[in-house]
Order: sequence, then C-alpha cells, then structure tokens
Amino acid sequence: MIVDTHAHYLPQAMLDDLNNRAFDFPNIDCMNEENVWKLGFKGGPLTRPILPGLRQEDTRLAWMDEQKIDVMVCGGWLDSFGYEIPGEEGKRWSQFINEHLLKACSDIDRFAPLCSVPMQNGKMAAEVLEEALDSGFHGAMIGTQPKGGEGNLDDPDLDPFWELASDRKASIYLHPMFGCGDPRLMDYGLVNTVGRGLDTISAMSRLIFSGHMEKYTGMNFVLSHGGGGLPFLLGRMQMNHDQNPELGNPRKVLADCYYDTVVQDVRTLEFVCDTFGTEQVMMGSDYPFIFGDLEPRKIIEASNLSDDGKQNLLGNVAERVFHLENCGCGH
Repeated sequence: MIVDTHAHYLPQAMLDDLNNRAFDFPNIDCMNEENVWKLGFKGGPLTRPILPGLRQEDTRLAWMDEQKIDVMVCGGWLDSFGYEIPGEEGKRWSQFINEHLLKACSDIDRFAPLCSVPMQNGKMAAEVLEEALDSGFHGAMIGTQPKGGEGNLDDPDLDPFWELASDRKASIYLHPMFGCGDPRLMDYGLVNTVGRGLDTISAMSRLIFSGHMEKYTGMNFVLSHGGGGLPFLLGRMQMNHDQNPELGNPRKVLADCYYDTVVQDVRTLEFVCDTFGTEQVMMGSDYPFIFGDLEPRKIIEASNLSDDGKQNLLGNVAERVFHLENCGCGH
C-alpha cells in the first residue's frame, strides 16, 4: 500500500451547504465570485482562494493514479478551521466540516479522513474528537495557534483534549498555520519558505518543554514538513533540558513522534530518517498546494535508504499509524 499522509480536502458540497446554513454560523462569511471561493471569520480578512484542487474529488483521484498512490490521508484546510470564533459556534463549525469530509470520503476507500476540532475550547475539542473517532475518522489534524492567529497548545484549557487524545491513542497531525505573527516574513515568500517551519518549532517546543508530550504519551503525534526544522535544533533543545532538567526532554519526545517527507531535499530527508529512523517517517505531498511535493515518491526513490526503509516511508508506517488496514482494498 502506497500512502500519502499529508493532504488537504475541503469538499465543494460543504461550501454549497454553507450558503444554506449561514444562520448557524453568524461569525463566518462565505464569498463566491465567479467560482472563486473564500471564507472569513469573526469579521477578519478573507482567506486565500480555496483552490479547485482543494475542493474537488475527481482531480485528486486522477493525481493519485498518476503518482501511483493507493490511499490519501485527508485533513482539512488550516485557513478554514476558524479557531477565532466563539467556542459553541466553533464546535458546530468543526462538526459541520467533519460531517461533509466524512461523507465525501465514505464512498471512496482510497480516502482516510482526519477530523477538525475546535481548539479554541479544550473541553469541546475533546468532545468533537471523540465523536469523530467513533464515527470512523482516522485521527485529527490540528493547527499550531488555538486562538486563531495566537495562543499556545500547552494552555491548560486544552488539557481535556490532550487527555482524550492520549486515552484513545488517537493520531494527531500537527500542521502550522499560515500566519506566523512575524512582520519580517511578509516579503519574499517567507511565510511559506521559513514561517511554517518556525511556527511548528515554536508550538512543538512549548509542548515539549512544558511536559505535555511526556504526560500524554498515548497519541501517535505527527509533525508536518519533516518536523519544520526541529531535527536540526535537537542539540540546542537538549542543552536547554540538560541545564533545566525540570523541563521536558526533547530527545525523548521527538524520538516518539512521526514526520512526513515534505522537505524538498533528498539529503534533508535522509537526515530526518537517520535521526529518528525510517519507522517514524511517512510520505506526504501537501496536496494540492504547489509549495508541497506533488511528486512525493521521487524524493524517497532518489534517497540512499534501504529498500525496507523506503517501503516504511511509502506506506508501512502510515498503515499502522492511521489504521489503514481496510483502506484502498478496492483499488
């Protein structure tokens, strides 16, 4: 089984239905001009356009066939998670996203959905996660900033979510947000180039040093973009722990996490695999975004990894982490 573990899906049917459900979501705007769709939250600026490839089923299936990929793990789109809106509305919004994503994936055994949860409220996030796992989701994709453009994942308010995720041995995919809060990144394409990695580093470092990751050990915790630079900072992070042993242990935590292959450089991928082992790395594309890796098998096949190691990345690890035993069987 060949698995793409990093992809985004916002079904067109969800956007169509949103126009009929506007009353349920007073803090969400939905704009459609000549089939260019955008969302807005709590009166803030509209999102980037929702790409056709993000909304469509047929084009992603055609791409999967072209790339010889059997199964795609489909998370939502970070711009659409709406962590800015009030908790009760955020809970309804996550459930609305999940309803449509599960429906879009239910008739196609090649799609394995990851749910969205309202990270602005830990108790509600736990409730939605439990509902989603019970209904057939393969885990959850969460963003790094639980209050929208701000907030920290080690906030005590989120403890119910982490406790439930650990108890249920859920697979949690951490993905950086688009806005990284540093005005220096607004030029030269730096938000995508380095901002995403910095966002992952900051959020994950807080989870490590606060002790969260050693407290809630039941999860399969996945980091996008090869860990966003964390493998290269491991020595400095460990020094912080060694000098302040009351802090969480980064070497221990990061050894237990999982990583995708969206690093765009063979030597970087080999370093990640050498640091953590091929049993902790899975192929990803970041479909449908051009800043991802839309030929994701190539970087693996071009590497110096062993044949067994390559097969780990191509699907063996993902099959176990995301419980894909019954996926792709009709392909």
